[in-house]
Amino acid sequence: MERSILHCDLNNFFASVECRDHPELSGRPVAVCGSVEDRHGIVLAKNEQAKQFGIRTAETVWQAKKKCPDLLVVPPHFDRYIYFSNMVKQIYLSYTDQVEPFGIDECWLDVTGSARLFGTGPEIAEQIRARTKSELGLTVSVGVSFNKIFAKLGSDMKKPDAMTVITRENYREKVWPLPVDALLGVGRTTGKRLSTMGIKTIGDLARTDSKYVVSSFGKAGYDMWTNANGLNSSEVLPNGVYTAPKSIGNSITCVHDLFDIDEVWPVLLFLAEKISFRMRDAGLIASGLQLSVKDNRLHASQHQMQLEVPTRLTMDLACAAKEMFLNGYHWTCPVRALGISGFSLLPESEMQQTSFFHSILRDEKMEKLENRMEYVRDKYGKATVRRAALMQQLPIPAGQEKKSDTRQD
Repeated sequence: MERSILHCDLNNFFASVECRDHPELSGRPVAVCGSVEDRHGIVLAKNEQAKQFGIRTAETVWQAKKKCPDLLVVPPHFDRYIYFSNMVKQIYLSYTDQVEPFGIDECWLDVTGSARLFGTGPEIAEQIRARTKSELGLTVSVGVSFNKIFAKLGSDMKKPDAMTVITRENYREKVWPLPVDALLGVGRTTGKRLSTMGIKTIGDLARTDSKYVVSSFGKAGYDMWTNANGLNSSEVLPNGVYTAPKSIGNSITCVHDLFDIDEVWPVLLFLAEKISFRMRDAGLIASGLQLSVKDNRLHASQHQMQLEVPTRLTMDLACAAKEMFLNGYHWTCPVRALGISGFSLLPESEMQQTSFFHSILRDEKMEKLENRMEYVRDKYGKATVRRAALMQQLPIPAGQEKKSDTRQD
């Protein structure tokens, strides 16, 4: 039986929830923005009226206001977004137990086995759209296809409150003319590289010899070529089942600019401690580390290194991040934001001595120490045990650090 996969994407989710909760905002340009005082003053979401002025996600509030002086800026209410995300998920689960989240406002559904109960994929998509609007006061765009990649493309093609069906018979007509970076897994940088190779559309990628793409991008190149040709066969995971993350990271925008390494170091240590705990909680260690730096002109740079010994120890991660910072940042401007992410993750069972000069006994001792620190914090509070370097007042808004992780599709 041909698979029937839906990708459901709640339209302008944060802004739609705010307009639903506050009817006086209806019909006016609205943007949900972070706190300017905490230096998180960027657009998180906008409604259709704001989009008409060219307002984009992640631009600053002052840039958005310049485009639309009458823009209504409202703060985020994440508890409400989580509530409605869970509510719409209950609608999805009434059709199938194969519901895989892709962020707070997107989900894949495999409704192949639901046809006898609820109808075809497009019929189920129309039912979901109608119920989401009538029961929750929100709208959802749905892509219907025979695989996850094209279903995702479908939900992006018509917005808001629309349905797009991509079949084996029409995908060349509908998908192949699209820009290559519209394909899931092809980012802006990869898209630019493909463009220099003469590959500008998804169709160009599909018609290119796979060996040529693999020679430039490795396995990721073969995955892109497979997706462009409609050959992706990845399953929609059952509800509550998640794949192991490919990376685990935290980042933060500081409350004031950082002017030297003495100010940068405690922030790196703070972030390293955060991702160390998250890796320990996931039972993973990192083989590589990435450092992200944004200056006060909002220019961002990224630096990566392979670790000599895979680890999740806080001090090892922080020292590696500091090394990358010293080697890669040249202080043309003060630092505004920092982020650390561990990648090439391995199961903790693969902890081993990979260097003759590295002490596995020291690692075991530090691992036990950090485990005990987390135990005490969980039982008696986060502030009960702290590193001396983090006793000072850090330039960090309380509870404002941002978690990030990537997962294998």
